Amino acid sequence: MEPNGTPFMHKEQALRQEGSTRQTVLTLLKTGGPMNAGELAKQLQITEMAVRRHLSTLERDGLIVPNIVRQAMGRPTHMFSLTEQAEMLFPRNYHVLALDLLEELEEDPETAAMIDRLFEGRKRKLIERYAPRMEGKSLSEKVSELAAIQNDGGYMVHVETDGDSLVLHEYNCPIAHVADRYQQACQCELALFRKLLGTDVERTECLAKGGGKCSYRIAGA
Repeated sequence: MEPNGTPFMHKEQALRQEGSTRQTVLTLLKTGGPMNAGELAKQLQITEMAVRRHLSTLERDGLIVPNIVRQAMGRPTHMFSLTEQAEMLFPRNYHVLALDLLEELEEDPETAAMIDRLFEGRKRKLIERYAPRMEGKSLSEKVSELAAIQNDGGYMVHVETDGDSLVLHEYNCPIAHVADRYQQACQCELALFRKLLGTDVERTECLAKGGGKCSYRIAGA
């Protein structure tokens, strides 16, 4: 017990509190723009030294970046702003816009056929973008490259060996809201994988159809 009778804070509680403070720092930078440690300390009503500890952790994690700003009087100050990685932590409703636009096309008989063309066009662009990364690689190397591509897109990919085959699992689907409504998204992904890998690929599980993940069995691997 502390002298005043208040129990010491458990380690887990302290960690939660620190995490909450760092989230608040990110929110302040999101809503108020770049700030220095002193400004953040005033907003948070904690010491500047404590703020700097949180800023150091956030900078280490790639969520904020400091920029030196020269002032009319006094020393230059470090102004902290969010990185693109941090921006991704905040809610984004791009899927609502995408679904609204697709539904507009779908509801008009004259434009409904354009939906298939849009997904086909997206597939062609992705093939053009990623095909050069597959050149000169063995099938297993192509699978590793494909996993890296999908991970960069937020699909949370894991590749495992199953007998004589490789199986690529995707545990997250950034376009799940669209894929749930428009199966063309899943069809184009499967066709993309087959084209990039140059072999037959079978989808054995699909998030959009109620599966726990999207799984692809790759022939000849």
